[in-house]
Amino acid sequence: MAKLMLYHASPSRSSVVLWMLEELGEPYDIHLLSLQKEENRKPDYLAVNPMGKVPALRHGDTVITELAAICTYLADEFPKAKLNIPIGNPERGVYLKWLFFGPSCIEPAMMDRAFPRKEEARRSALGYGDFDTVMDVVAKAVAKGTYLLGEQFTAADVVIGSGLRFGMMFKLLPERPEFTAYVGRLAQRPALQRVDEKDKELAAA
Repeated sequence: MAKLMLYHASPSRSSVVLWMLEELGEPYDIHLLSLQKEENRKPDYLAVNPMGKVPALRHGDTVITELAAICTYLADEFPKAKLNIPIGNPERGVYLKWLFFGPSCIEPAMMDRAFPRKEEARRSALGYGDFDTVMDVVAKAVAKGTYLLGEQFTAADVVIGSGLRFGMMFKLLPERPEFTAYVGRLAQRPALQRVDEKDKELAAA
């Protein structure tokens, strides 16, 4: 068995980590879970992730949950893939910012827009501020170069790119030209193409 084991539901947030693993090029195994059958709520899986959510990753005796944390871990653990910005590089701060901007700003802004509160929350009460500002900040960032860190593709692109792909696919985010151009560039990556095909096969299994 491979040292890396992804607990995966196809398709779901864990597809983000599946893409990361394909970019990594390291051998891995998949433990497939059915969310419809609530296999993620069974005791065996709750022992892995008490939140009952996917993804979770086992690497030897280490278990990591939360997709941005998993992508950060993998990028640092396997530096030969050059998916991280190493400690000591002045760009690492920007890299880390984008890794966590996805789950802390893009996703909550998107979900709040999809499922609005009865009373609109004060801007100061929301960690992401407001939807339009989040969209403007991301649009400016992805328009600067091929990827978020210029010409180097990193784990941050996996996280941010996945959020934009999902949001536009389900009409939860605006199809701004900056977003569509960036997602179009990501769609050319062989690893992402392999993941899309693999998820289709796993979902049909």
